[in-house]
Amino acid sequence: MMVKRRSILLSLFIIALLILGGCVAPPKETPGTIDSTSASSIVTGEQAIPQTTATPANVYVTEVTPYVTLVDIESPDTSDSRTVSTPTPVPEDRSCRIFTSTQTYFYNGTAFTFDLKNPPMYINYSVIPQNITVNKAATSRFGTKEEVVYQYSTYDPQSYLIITVRSKSTGEIYLEDGFGTDYTTYLSRTLKIMDADDILIEIKGNRITATTNFWVKPYGNFVDPQNMTFDACTYWGQTRDVTAHALVTATTTPTWTPGSVIKM
Repeated sequence: MMVKRRSILLSLFIIALLILGGCVAPPKETPGTIDSTSASSIVTGEQAIPQTTATPANVYVTEVTPYVTLVDIESPDTSDSRTVSTPTPVPEDRSCRIFTSTQTYFYNGTAFTFDLKNPPMYINYSVIPQNITVNKAATSRFGTKEEVVYQYSTYDPQSYLIITVRSKSTGEIYLEDGFGTDYTTYLSRTLKIMDADDILIEIKGNRITATTNFWVKPYGNFVDPQNMTFDACTYWGQTRDVTAHALVTATTTPTWTPGSVIKM
């Protein structure tokens, strides 16, 4: 009887433990988090739903150093490799010779007219003046420094060439230049006329031989320049906004040479 009572009490005790175990609530989880050490699924009813973890986007790329573009920097060229390009002349800028004259002058001259509609007109000349012998007293730089007379040859002061360009209707002078004591002693020069007008050109000289050439652009000065024939044509370059401009084409060439020394 005592054994049967103990068996009943033990059975009641086990039943009580089972009842108490079923009433204990499961542990609460923090919303939005999953314990990585716990089971990989959540039990809801009878079916377990597998859980997935979002993968960050930067896992699919690998960060590296940005691509560096190598620029080939050439070393500076120390040689003078600059090239001067020559512009192609246009036919409209071509000047042709309309008059030429070679003459020895002794207080005489010549003249002609031309209707200059499209300036400039270029006038180039070369001269051969006459020389004279000159005696000049001076003090010698040697020895006793006595007075001596040097004899040399120079341009004749009466040797000259004058080129005058004036308006045919009004007489206004556009240019007056040339060779001689009142002008220059260059044996070769080029002059330029920039005035559009019906002009009168006069060439006068004395004790000198001169060759003069006159050049103008056929375009703008003649009615049918394409069908005209000239003995010489050239390009003088860009014009300048001056009435007359002297372009030195030769240096001054003295013609005198030391002569005999005459003691006084």
